[in-house]
Amino acid sequence: MAGRRPAPAALLVLLLAAAFAPISSAVRPVSDAHRSAAAELFAPSADGSFDELKAVIKDTNSLLEFYYTVGGLLSIKEQGHKIVLSDAESTFHAIKALSQSDGRWRYDTNSAESSTFAAGIALEALAGVVALADAEVDPSMIGVVKNDIVKLFDTIKSYDDGTFYFDEKHVDATEYKGPIMTSASVVRGVTSFATVASGKLNVEVTTVFGSAAPPLKVNLVQVLGSDSKVITSENKELQFDLDNNVHYLDIAPLKIDVGKYSLVFEISLQEPEHESVYATGGRNTENVFITGLIKVDKAEIGISDNDAGTVESVQKLDLLKDTKVSLSANHLQKLRLSFQLATPLGHTFKPHQDFLGLVEKFYYLSGRYDLELAVGDAAMENSFLRPLGHLELDLPEAPEKAPRPPAQAVDPFSKFGPKAEISHIFRSPEKRPPKELSLAFTGLTLLPFIGFLIGLMRLGVNLKNFPSLPGPAAFASLFHAGIGAVLLLYVLFWLKLDLFTTLKYLGFLGIFLVFVGHRTLSYLSSASTKQKTA
Repeated sequence: MAGRRPAPAALLVLLLAAAFAPISSAVRPVSDAHRSAAAELFAPSADGSFDELKAVIKDTNSLLEFYYTVGGLLSIKEQGHKIVLSDAESTFHAIKALSQSDGRWRYDTNSAESSTFAAGIALEALAGVVALADAEVDPSMIGVVKNDIVKLFDTIKSYDDGTFYFDEKHVDATEYKGPIMTSASVVRGVTSFATVASGKLNVEVTTVFGSAAPPLKVNLVQVLGSDSKVITSENKELQFDLDNNVHYLDIAPLKIDVGKYSLVFEISLQEPEHESVYATGGRNTENVFITGLIKVDKAEIGISDNDAGTVESVQKLDLLKDTKVSLSANHLQKLRLSFQLATPLGHTFKPHQDFLGLVEKFYYLSGRYDLELAVGDAAMENSFLRPLGHLELDLPEAPEKAPRPPAQAVDPFSKFGPKAEISHIFRSPEKRPPKELSLAFTGLTLLPFIGFLIGLMRLGVNLKNFPSLPGPAAFASLFHAGIGAVLLLYVLFWLKLDLFTTLKYLGFLGIFLVFVGHRTLSYLSSASTKQKTA
């Protein structure tokens, strides 16, 4: 029995080997074809600009291709090469186009699902684009991405012990990364983006003609608020970026809150020999806006009485999410909306614009009105326009001299839409005479013609003047046939032809009858003259 105990262990080793066999077979060394493609892609151009790698960014709509290509360019730049994205802003927009309203991102334009893991990749790629840009990326786009990050953090979850993590919402099993990988991706992306989008003040100094200035020393000596109050008077020297030819300073340590400020700079020449050529002009003042994300908190909406001021109903709002309320009030009550805005440093923030939109004029019209809140400021990166819900208003009857509501605007394209169905009632037909009376009238109409035929049969047909020669006889026959055709045309007009068609045919027959009739009558006239002279 003791000699058989190792059998399960051998079986376990065999099963593990079988389990790892597919994995080991899938891992293969990099082939020569891969090395050749990578060498071609990463080979510098004649001017050292790596055009092959930059061309990938222009032709792709895949987030992963953006991520790896931008990452490759950043790695090349870190090795000492001069890498600049001339169309960085269009690349920034192309990556931003893959974002969703909830802060998540899609992997490409054909993907229907959004991913939290992809959001971290996108933020890292955007940070790389900003770092490679040859000029400053539009600050408004930076603010939009910051707002997306805020929305992304609204989806954060927590374990029972209070640990926060990010997880996917709806992703295929093949793309699911798990909470650890997803959280790591988001943290890495947010950190990278915060590094390039942090409060860095860039100052470009040129001559009066716009040319590059000589080596300068630029100091920030004073920061003044909108009321000319001194915020800080620390003398901070700006660093110089040789690649972008700008002086920069990280203003985050200065603890300057959002708002409008006047920055006072002092510029001096570094080399004394330039003092005979250039003049710095002493101190210079520039007005700037410090922007940031404003915290919206303690939002409430309710209806209160006009006299006592007691609130009948209060509902809490989350202005960062789509929340809808339903309220009702009459003309004796007041609508009360309150919320608090705080700056990143915790100070109260008063926006330039805050409107609660209802309607311009009520015109004493009771009914349902939509509520809409707009809060915005030049220094507020997360300005918003948000529907809050609706309000049922019970208003009194309009006085006699009250202005009437204007006519509703007519959509100019409404005339091309479907029209209402027309229900037409035809007039009842007039009462017709009896059938016998109609037949009797028809008989009376045909009676003269019947009398003509009877008289013709009794008296006989006189054909002694009918031409006997072949030529005149043919014209005479055609003339009588034309008369018959006119009578037949009259019958057809009575049955089915319209007036214009009948007149057209009658014109052709008339020309024909004039011709053959003239020949026939000419022959009869000459024959009668010959008989008289004989």
